[in-house]
Amino acid sequence: MQVKEILRVKGNTLFTVTPDTRLSDCVITMAEHDVGSLVVMEKGAVAGIVTFREVIATLAKRQIEHRTGPTPPISEIYVREVMNPSPARAGLNMEVDALRKLMLENHQRYLPVVDGETLCGVISFHDVAKAVLEEQSFENKMLKGYIRDWPIEESN
Repeated sequence: MQVKEILRVKGNTLFTVTPDTRLSDCVITMAEHDVGSLVVMEKGAVAGIVTFREVIATLAKRQIEHRTGPTPPISEIYVREVMNPSPARAGLNMEVDALRKLMLENHQRYLPVVDGETLCGVISFHDVAKAVLEEQSFENKMLKGYIRDWPIEESN
């Protein structure tokens, strides 16, 4: 199974922001659309990704810093300051096993999917798990059907 097949089933709805988007606006967008990542676009190209991981790390850092003095409100923090500027990327023709390995090696739950420089979608570890489960379920049904229809030899 290839990444393009997962995207076809998942759909290609994209949520993007710019590096100058406020982190507080990202949190609202992520909550409203129940997504865990936003691709950061600048001048028509992928400039990075911001996920719930960066949001939580930023909030934790602010909480620690707040103990020693005042910190700026979250509305004054911009994506540029907290995004992952060089996320691993998946290609449309990448096989699922290679994709899982890439996600694990880079410790990324969300990967932008690109075709050259064109952003095609975002694939999550959840999307991969769902696709693999559906593929295995289909194969299981096919094998059961094959076994059920296997010719039976009658003994004399």
